[in-house]
Amino acid sequence: MEPSKPNQITPEKIMQIGMGFWASKTLLTAVNMSLFTHLANNKLSGNDIKKKLNINERSLYDFLDTLVALGFLDRTGLKENAIYTNAIEADIFLDKNKPSYIGGMLEMSNNRLYPFWGDLEEGLKTGKPQNETKNGGSPLFEAIYADETKLREFLHAMGGIQTGNFMMLANVFDFSNYNTLCDIGGSGGNLSIHVAKNNPHMTCKSFDLPPVTPIANENITALGLSDRVTAISGDFFENDFPKADVITMGNILHDWGTKDKLMLITKAYNALPKGGALIVIENIIDDDRRHNAFGLMMSLNMAIETEEGYDFTASDFNSLAKQVGFEKTELMPLTGPSSAVIAIK
Repeated sequence: MEPSKPNQITPEKIMQIGMGFWASKTLLTAVNMSLFTHLANNKLSGNDIKKKLNINERSLYDFLDTLVALGFLDRTGLKENAIYTNAIEADIFLDKNKPSYIGGMLEMSNNRLYPFWGDLEEGLKTGKPQNETKNGGSPLFEAIYADETKLREFLHAMGGIQTGNFMMLANVFDFSNYNTLCDIGGSGGNLSIHVAKNNPHMTCKSFDLPPVTPIANENITALGLSDRVTAISGDFFENDFPKADVITMGNILHDWGTKDKLMLITKAYNALPKGGALIVIENIIDDDRRHNAFGLMMSLNMAIETEEGYDFTASDFNSLAKQVGFEKTELMPLTGPSSAVIAIK
């Protein structure tokens, strides 16, 4: 086959994305089998890995060398003489024993989202969720919050993928005119912890359902921040938001339809003083809806997972915030496809 000429139209991108599940499932399987944790601080042969992961010899080297080709493993030697190590990104982010581990989200993606996305076509045609509820199972959050082990795994996963955003917000947003913060749906308390660590004058509350409170308090106590960060119990549908100078929500609004989005933004407005700030962290879709592919796919994921949830643009948020009474909004880019939309009362 002749090499393609410059500017020649080829199906390469179509094939790469269309067959992208090959690469995705290879990585997700490696994470699910804890391969990168086994390789942390270790150099292992293929035979070593075979024994640790209980892999059949037939596809052992195809599996490991695919991960080399994808950039997740490094290797010296070949096949039976090969020695494998983690590539630097895998070593930082996919070792379960490191605080930077983000594999919790990938484990959940492998075990839950991957099979659900197989029914995307049905979801598009019916407008109905394609998760556990499709076959009479409990809704996602109900099932997770009823099982402490699952809840801890979920909170760890959510905290891991948001760490970069929380750190950036804590460092870039100007908190100098504010003294108190309440994070709604605060999960493990990570956002409050990062804001307090980087802004010594701030006092923060992490607000979530009762099963979350002791887990968040464990995280807060472990970091010695109990004097300025508190986890409190509540239901953001049933209860008013605690009063604070700043109200934050991280990946909360996209779970809900327009009516509930307006209700939550209204509760934030009522909890803030004049000049107070509502900060919403999401995978904000660009206003032209053509660049933030991850944000758009996250919105498809909301169609898979929820009854009415969807991701939104900064313009969408501005319209909702102004409808509630906020004076102005602005967009603050964070890490990767994520941004913060900020509304000032």
